[in-house]
Amino acid sequence: MRAVTQTLTDDLVAPFQIEAQPVRGRIVRLGPAVEEVLTRHAYPEAVANLLGEACALAALVGASLKFEGRLIVQAQGDGPVTYVVADYDTSGALRGYCRFDAERVAEAGKGFIRPGAGSLLGQGVFIMTVDQGPDMDRYQGVTPIEGETLALCAETYFAQSEQTPTRVRLAVGQADDGSGPRWRAGGLLIQNIAEDVTRGPTEEAWNTAQAFFETVGEDELIDPTLTSETLLWRLFHEDGVRLFPAKALTGFCRCSREKIVGMLQSFPPEERAEMVEADGQIHVTCEYCSRVYALAPEAVD
Repeated sequence: MRAVTQTLTDDLVAPFQIEAQPVRGRIVRLGPAVEEVLTRHAYPEAVANLLGEACALAALVGASLKFEGRLIVQAQGDGPVTYVVADYDTSGALRGYCRFDAERVAEAGKGFIRPGAGSLLGQGVFIMTVDQGPDMDRYQGVTPIEGETLALCAETYFAQSEQTPTRVRLAVGQADDGSGPRWRAGGLLIQNIAEDVTRGPTEEAWNTAQAFFETVGEDELIDPTLTSETLLWRLFHEDGVRLFPAKALTGFCRCSREKIVGMLQSFPPEERAEMVEADGQIHVTCEYCSRVYALAPEAVD
């Protein structure tokens, strides 16, 4: 495999190209970054798995953006998980959050090893939003939730909204990296480059790439001892595969005291007065990172 030397072994997303074939893709490997996101709340295992999938997917798709901005993956439905969102910033920062009913999640898990997206979200929509900054309009694509994984939802999205043949595989789980079990996530995305006069027909190459793609295991995507280079070589060594430089990924949160004050100032004074608790402070908890802000009413005024 002809590969650009990688300095990152984890928390990365990188593009690749199958040599001399009209198939390109991206690979994401998440360790500490997704551990940080998934442990900020006491998520049940199935919910943490769903949120981990969303984070990996947001990085896979967001890494294709050619401008500074954000890619937001979200799904909402009438199931035990009413809302899941993952936010990828083109600087490589990731954050995510799930809103769920613990009793309904437990009920959904009866009879399943681990309920997937379809069981947890129920009937609803899958949404991808491209945010190009305050001076540009947002672009948003919406498709129905289909299948038991967010990978299948994403494939439906690309087929309907982008008309681009796309395959996605996501995996989330806990693995021991030598310091005990830690949450990890991984993902792989391949896309067919449309045929033209120069390339000619691309269907046969696409079918071959999909056949190799189908052999990747979830355990391989989250294995901390398996490098991206080795994994891609296992899959596509017959044609060869070129791995390009990776982008580092980190867990983060966009909240700040200034933003919380600005949000509170949007409420009328009488409503803010009702928010004051027994200690004389207004307490606001960030949904994403669980950080609690305590502010004196006069600081908001």
